[in-house]
Amino acid sequence: QVQLVQSGGGSVQAGGSLRLSCAVSAYTYTPGCMGWFRQVTGEEREGLAAMNIGGRRFYTESVMGRFTLSRDNAKNILYLQMDNLEPEDSAMYYCAVALDGVNCSPTFITSENNVWGQGTQVTVSS
Repeated sequence: QVQLVQSGGGSVQAGGSLRLSCAVSAYTYTPGCMGWFRQVTGEEREGLAAMNIGGRRFYTESVMGRFTLSRDNAKNILYLQMDNLEPEDSAMYYCAVALDGVNCSPTFITSENNVWGQGTQVTVSS
């Protein structure tokens, strides 16, 4: 059983930064893939970044160079540092984990078969 508790997010002006955190409690297995996706109401989920168990990172093009995925192994916390935010980044953000690490990717992390955090709103004003 895995539990994810998110923190961070909020409102910021364009060009600003925010950091999202996701505390991962995994009692029965070690996630093979961890990452973040976002969703705007009425739109498709957009995978943003994912990291496999080996620490390899994958980013979707829209956030490459602006968002950084990292992990504190000692604390079991996954972070998403978001810099140079744009109004188009406004959405509900979710962290997610999956047992499968072979197919780890930003798209894969959006699957409903994965375990999701509770979500946190990010709003970027122009």
